[in-house]
Amino acid sequence: MSFALIQKVNDAQKKAAVVDARSGDTVRVHQKIKEGNKERIQVFEGVVIRTDNKKQHTSRITVRKIASGVGVEKSFLLHSPLVEKVEIVRRGKVRRNFLSYLRQRSGKSARLTAVNFDREAVNDVRDPHAEEEEKRMKEEAAKAAAEKQAAKEAEQAELDAKAAEVEAAHKANEA
Repeated sequence: MSFALIQKVNDAQKKAAVVDARSGDTVRVHQKIKEGNKERIQVFEGVVIRTDNKKQHTSRITVRKIASGVGVEKSFLLHSPLVEKVEIVRRGKVRRNFLSYLRQRSGKSARLTAVNFDREAVNDVRDPHAEEEEKRMKEEAAKAAAEKQAAKEAEQAELDAKAAEVEAAHKANEA
């Protein structure tokens, strides 16, 4: 297989734009969770302790948080369709890529020094294709709702006509 073909397939799997999450950032990851036939969004907020393969379709961040006194780490593929969005809440000042030392720390010693940053500019990741797709889906939903409403009104008109017919037949029988 040629490298160009593999590269083309990998680029097709990538999202148009993802947030530049770095080690030390506190992020809020919105992930799709499927339970049976229901789908919902679950939010996981914690500190990024590792980033991998930043420019590739397999770019990944590992996020750590403390839940009920227990450290929980989760890895997220940034270009995965299950990751709805990644929102940077806070930037931390770090000088490493892999913050494994945070695993042994708890409480105040596990905190990172905050760095000022423009939160709106960093989290403003626009994907024109996704916005267009969302707009198209909303239009389809509105069209389907209008068709459903029209069918309901037609059915109601038919029921009203039948009711008037039955009422006329009753009056004819009484007279």
